[in-house]
Order: sequence, then structure tokens, then C-alpha cells
Amino acid sequence: MEDAIPSGPDGERARVLSLLRQYGWNATSFQVLQPGFAYWFDAAGDGCVAYVDTGGAWVAAGAPIASHERVREVALEFQQAARGAGRRVCFFATEPRFAELTSVEQLSVGEQPVWDPARWEGVVRGSRSLREQLRRARAHRVTVREVPAEVMEDAAHPTHRAVGALMERWLAARRMAPMGFLVRLAPSAFARERRAFVAEVDGQVRGFLSVSPVYARDGWFLQDLLRDPSAPNGTVELLVDAAMRAAASEGRRYVTLGLAPLAGPVRPWLRLARACGRPLFDFEGLHAFKAKFRPDAWVPISLSYPPGGSGPLAVYDALRAFAQGSLVLFGLATLVRRPRLLVHLLAALLVPWTALLALPVSARWFPSESVQWGWVFFDIGLAAGLFALVRRWSDRLATALGGLTAADACLTFLQAAVFNAARARGPGDWLVIVASVLAPATASGLLFRSRDLRLPGR
Repeated sequence: MEDAIPSGPDGERARVLSLLRQYGWNATSFQVLQPGFAYWFDAAGDGCVAYVDTGGAWVAAGAPIASHERVREVALEFQQAARGAGRRVCFFATEPRFAELTSVEQLSVGEQPVWDPARWEGVVRGSRSLREQLRRARAHRVTVREVPAEVMEDAAHPTHRAVGALMERWLAARRMAPMGFLVRLAPSAFARERRAFVAEVDGQVRGFLSVSPVYARDGWFLQDLLRDPSAPNGTVELLVDAAMRAAASEGRRYVTLGLAPLAGPVRPWLRLARACGRPLFDFEGLHAFKAKFRPDAWVPISLSYPPGGSGPLAVYDALRAFAQGSLVLFGLATLVRRPRLLVHLLAALLVPWTALLALPVSARWFPSESVQWGWVFFDIGLAAGLFALVRRWSDRLATALGGLTAADACLTFLQAAVFNAARARGPGDWLVIVASVLAPATASGLLFRSRDLRLPGR
């Protein structure tokens, strides 16, 4: 009954859940129940759009939650409401059906693999590599079991705590800062509507899979798939296998592993973004991982926006939604988590800096020509070492370069104090002096911190 629905955010989510149980067709539709979303309901009360307000746009999470016949009408009403609030509109992670039902422009942002779980046994029989991964996991005593909803709701339960600790380790190993929107980790939310599986070795949790329902397709979205760095090979494959077999035994008709971003036929400028983003995200690796399970089909996933809109602007709005507001702050948080990216940047900046040192106009900064060229050759060698480190990380090389940059900072400070300070002519000169001292000191700290983290920097 309507009067039994609580008010406030919990009441809104209860309304959304009721609509999802009837019309939740999008693979990512259940994720809109997680924290961070606002909800717009149409006047009739039988349609909803979950969105994030970035300040410049309302970024919707998938297509509207509504009956097939009303998707177009609800989408248009949502766009009108956004315009009334002075916001742009885009719909992230829409499938081809949305374009068929509405008049929107689409920008492909990747592909999504789908399976009929009834055919999973045939996939395993036909894939020697998959069978080998499953065998390896079992040989290392990896077992998978389903976790009851009551356990996921009980924060004091040992399995719940073990899953929480695994999530923390998994997040700490990510190259990027934690994101929001459709990739927020909240496996305990609405646990009674979901399914959860853990992979254990001798009773210790080494992997976790959270499954979300796709109600209108009688399907599952294998949403959060986490693996401990110490887990044996084949752990994630065993989790996927267990979920697929459970789906098949229950007669489910649809399973997906979700979006492989920037996979498939995307625009040239998005392919360039994919190439430039490799230090932060392994796009090809994620696509290859999902492809090895031999999906029945790959469905294109799009970023949709009203006719006449701008694709790049829609991408910007969607990125702000994932970054939880500020792309600048998200970038800074990522750099703090991954100082090796800054090492890469410092290596690149050292090239023009060394070229400037070699110019005749720079001679006034050095006591003699031999000192000038000594610094030039030192920086050439340092740059070569940093680029070698970027290509293939080595803790030993990082330690050596950290020591060299620390020595660089000390010697530069000594030269600045004895020679340059007395000859400084104004604020510009002092800026150069301070930068020349801080740059190697910063590089040294980053090198030692990157080494101590012992996490992949590539």
C-alpha cells in the first residue's frame, strides 16, 4: 500500500524498487538503489529516472524505469524537467532498445557480454583454457559457496567482515581513486534482493561476487567481482562458473558481466582516449577477461543525449558523474594514490628542463661551464633511468634513482645557497631556484613511496 512506504530517501528507494520489480530491464537498473542517486518520478507515478546532478547536467543511469510503452514519454518529460532546472541531459549505459523507442543520439562507449545460462555447460566444455583455470583453482583448494542475505546484512558476522576487508584491499590496489555513479561498491545494500558468492581457501575469503537482479529479463548482472592479490589462479573463473550454474539451475534467461568500456567500434577520439588512459585503466585486459567466457553476444552500450546535443559534452558530463563532481579533484586523488603516474610526468618534464640547462643563456646559473654541463649530463642519465623505470618497474632501479634524486636535491640546495641566492634578480629568479630544489626532492619522495607501495604502476 502507498501509505506503507516510508518518506524521505528510503521511501523514494522503496518506490524505485517497486518500479524495478515491474520494469527493471536495463542491466544496470538495480544499481540505482545505491547511495548517491536522485530520483525523478513522472506525474503518473509509474515511471522513474535515477540520475546524478553534476551542476551542469542531469546524468541518468541508463534508460527510464518504465513500461516498454511509456519509455519514450518518460524520457521526454525528464528532459523537459532538466531544462526547467537549467541542466543538460544525457543517459549513460543505454542499450539499442532505448534508441528504438526514443529520438536520441547515441555515442557508443563500449560493449556488454551476455549469456543464456542454460548454455553455460556447453561453454565450459568447449573452452579448454577455461576448464584449465577451473582445475587450477580447485587444485589449490579454492571452494565457492553462496552467502545468505542475513550474513551480508550482519556487520558483525565473520564472513561479512572478511568481505569488507577484501573490498578494502581491492580498492587500495586500483589505479584510480574510488568512483561513484554506477561503479560504487555497496554489496550489502538491499541484500535480500541480491545474491552473493565467496571463494575461500582453507576457510579464508579470497574472492567475492555480488549478483544484482535484472527483473524484467529474469536475469542477473554479475556486478562486483573481486579477487584478493593472493588468490590462486582461476579464483574469479570459479566464482563466475558457480553463478552461471546457479542461474541455469533456477531457469534464469539472461546473465551479463556488464560493460567493457571503450570496447568495440567507438569513435576515433574515444580510441585515442583509450590509448592515453592505459596507465590508469586496462581497457583491453578487461575486454579480454570477459571475452574468455565466450559470451553468446556482445551488446553495444551507448551514451545517449537529445538531438542536437554534443557527444563530447555528454562524455564530459558522464565523467563528472563518475568522478563525483570534480574531475580535477578526482585526478589529484588518483595521482596521490598512484605516485608512479607522477614519476612518468616528471620523466617527461625532465626532457625540456635538461634542454634549457644546456642553453648558453642558462650559464649564469652555474659557477662554471663544467658545472653546467655536469648537471646536463646528470639529468640526461636521470631521465634515461626514469623512462626505463616507466617502461618496466624495478624496485632496485627505483631505489637507485630515489637516491640520485635525493642527492640532486641536496647538491642543488647547496649550489642555490652558496652561489645562486646572492645573484637572484627578482621573484622570477627565486621561482626558478625554488623549483630546481623542490623538483628533485619531490621526485625522490615519489620514487621511494612508489617502491614501498609494491603495486603495479602500469
